[in-house]
Amino acid sequence: MKVHKVSKRHGKNKWRTHGKKIRVADPSGPSAAKPEKELVNRQKPKVKRLQKTYTKAAAVTSGNGHLSQAKIKAVSSSFTSVHNNGRTGMNSASDSEDSQKWRSYADSVLQNGLKKDGGEGKSVTNQLEEEEVIEYHAQYDRSQNHTVLVLKKGQSLCFRGKCLLTCLSGRVEVLGFTIEQGQQPYPLFSPSTHCPLTVRAVREGTASSKSRKESQLEAKAIVRKHLLSEPRKRLLNEVGAESCVVLLQPLDTPLTRFFDSFDELGQLFELNSKEVRSQAAMCNPALSAVGVTALQGSCARGDFDRCPVILVCGAKNAGKSTFNRHLINSLLNHTASVEYLECDLGQTEFTPPGCLSLITVTEPLLGPPFTHQREPDHMVFYGQADCQADLDRYLDSLKFLWRHYSGENPIIINTMGWVKGHGFQVLVDLIRFFSVTHVIQLSYGDTPQCHTLTPDFLRSAHGWQTHPPAQSALAEEPANQLTAQGHMLLGIHSEFEGAGTAGEMRHQRSNELRDLALLGYFSQLQSAEPGPVRPLHCFTPYQVPHSAVALGVTHCDVAPNHILYAANASLVALCCVSEKVSGRGGPVLLSQTPICQCVGFGVLRGVDMARGLYFLVTPVPPVTLRQVNCLLLGEVTLPKILLTVQHGVETELPYVTTDYSFEITGAGKVHVFKGLTRSSLIKAKSSN
Repeated sequence: MKVHKVSKRHGKNKWRTHGKKIRVADPSGPSAAKPEKELVNRQKPKVKRLQKTYTKAAAVTSGNGHLSQAKIKAVSSSFTSVHNNGRTGMNSASDSEDSQKWRSYADSVLQNGLKKDGGEGKSVTNQLEEEEVIEYHAQYDRSQNHTVLVLKKGQSLCFRGKCLLTCLSGRVEVLGFTIEQGQQPYPLFSPSTHCPLTVRAVREGTASSKSRKESQLEAKAIVRKHLLSEPRKRLLNEVGAESCVVLLQPLDTPLTRFFDSFDELGQLFELNSKEVRSQAAMCNPALSAVGVTALQGSCARGDFDRCPVILVCGAKNAGKSTFNRHLINSLLNHTASVEYLECDLGQTEFTPPGCLSLITVTEPLLGPPFTHQREPDHMVFYGQADCQADLDRYLDSLKFLWRHYSGENPIIINTMGWVKGHGFQVLVDLIRFFSVTHVIQLSYGDTPQCHTLTPDFLRSAHGWQTHPPAQSALAEEPANQLTAQGHMLLGIHSEFEGAGTAGEMRHQRSNELRDLALLGYFSQLQSAEPGPVRPLHCFTPYQVPHSAVALGVTHCDVAPNHILYAANASLVALCCVSEKVSGRGGPVLLSQTPICQCVGFGVLRGVDMARGLYFLVTPVPPVTLRQVNCLLLGEVTLPKILLTVQHGVETELPYVTTDYSFEITGAGKVHVFKGLTRSSLIKAKSSN
C-alpha cells in the first residue's frame, strides 16, 4: 500500500488513555502493528456440525423460466449428539413435530392464509375481524416487580415493548426459537419500527412420563413460588396440564437506558400511530407493568453432502431480514451455531451500516438489528450504504470474508434489495462465488421484481465479474467449487398487505434505521450498572500518535491538507492493514482504500496538531486496539442526535456551533438534481 508521509517527530507509545498509559502484557510495546493474520486466526468456540439437512422442494416452472408454484416440505433428519437448544440428542417424536412446524410455517408463508381461487380461504382482515378477543391470564407481583403469564396450548401473545422472558414451565416459541423450562432468561425487543414479536405456547417435544395431574400440580407449584398469595389465587384456576408458565420482568440494560435518554426515541417501544388508530392494544395492567402492551390478533404466521449455503434474496422491503431472523432461530433449535454472511451494506443485522461481515450466531435473535449489535468474527468496512460506486471492491471484500468460512456450520447469506441492472449481475456473481446450495427468492405483488434464479437460468446468465459457463472465482479451493446439480430454488411470494412498501411510521425509514444501529453500537460505552447515561463528551479518550496509524477516506477524494478537518468529530472504522505503518511524527495518509479486517468503530473527538495526537472514543477494548493501525473515514456519519443531545452540558454543546453562516458557498441545503425535465418545458417543446 502506498502512503503519503508528513514529517513530524513523536514518541513511540501508540494507544494510551488520556494522561496515563494502558498496561499491556506484551513487553515489546504496542507501537508495531501486528500482522492481520494474527487477528483473523483467533480461536472460535468449537461447535458440533449439523450433520444433514434434508429439504425437498416441488417446483413447477413455466416456459419463461418464472417459478409459478413452490411448496416447501421439510423431512425429519437424524441429528446425533448435536447441540439442540440447550439439550443434546434428538428423537423421532421431536423430529416429527419439527417437520410439522416447518410444513405449517411454509404453508402459512407461501399461501398467507389465502385461497387465490376464492375457495375456503379468507383474507387476513376478515380473519382478524372474526377472531374472538383473547384474554390473557397474567398477574403482577409488585414486591418482586415481575409478572407471571399463563398461556394455554397454542395461545399466542403478540406485543409491543421490551421485557426479559423466562420460561418457568412448558415451551414457548419466539420468532422461530424455542425457549424451554430451565433455560436462561432472554431479552425480547418489539419496537414500533419492526413487526411485533409473538410469544406462542407450543407442546412438549418429548413424551413426558408425568401424568396430566402431575404436570398440572407442578405448574401450580411454580406459580405459587413466584407470586404472593393474593394474586396467585386468581391465576391458579387457569393452570392446566398443558399450560405454559412464563415469567416477564422489566428490561433494564445499557442499551435501553441509552435510548431512553433521548426524548425523540422515548416512544420507540410503544405503539405506532397505525396501531393506535386501529385500537389494536389490549388493556392488561399486569403486562403493562413490565413494559409489554398486548395486541389483538397475531402478527403473522435436496440432499447435500455438506452444510447448506442458503442465499436469501429479494427486492427492497420484501421481508428478507425478518425471514433471516426466523430462519436463524429455527436452525439454532437443532445446531449449536449458524454462520451469517452480511452482504447488505445499508440494513446490516449485527454491525453498524457500511460494513460487510461474517459472524457466528449462537444466541437467538429476539429483536431488531439495533438491539443485538455484536462483534463479528471478520468484518470489512466498505464505507457506504450501497455498493454502486465500486462494485469490484464490494465483491472483492466479500471474497475476502468468504475465505474465512470453515464450512462446518450452515450459513445464511443476506443480500441487498438491489435486484435490477448491475445489482442483479452482482446477485448472479454471489451465487457462483459461494457455491450456494439453496436460493430463497422472496417476491411480492403481481409484477416480478427480477428474473427467477433457476439453475438453468444461471447457466447462461452474465454476472458483473463472471460469465457463462459459470466458473467459481474461488476454484482453487475445492470446498468452494460448484456442485454438479446446481442449487435448489425456493420461491416465496408474499401477499401481506403493505409488502414491498417502506414503513410509514416514525424511525422506519432506511436512514433512521441506520442511525438506530449506530446508537445501539455506541450504547456499549455505557456502564452495565444502573445509573445516569453518560454523553459522548464524558468518556476518557484514547491518545493515538499520528505516526502510529494511517488515515484514509473510502468514498471520495479529499485533499491531503483537508483530510484532518473531514475526520474531526466523525465516525471512523478501526482497521488492521497487513503492512507496517510508520511515519516521522506527522499524519500518515492512505493513497487507496485497503480491503482489510475491521475490529470496530470510534469517534475521532479531537486532533492535536501541536502534540501530534488523535483523541478517540470507542467501546473496543484495549487488547484489540493494540492491533489497529488504520483509521478509515466513510460516507456513514454519526447520528445527529448523538451530538445535539448531550446531557449535563452547561455551556455550548461540544461539536455543535451556532456561529454558522449560510452565506458561505456550499453551506446551504444540498439540492439533488435527478435529471427530470420540468412539465412546463415539456409543453413548450411540444408546442414548438
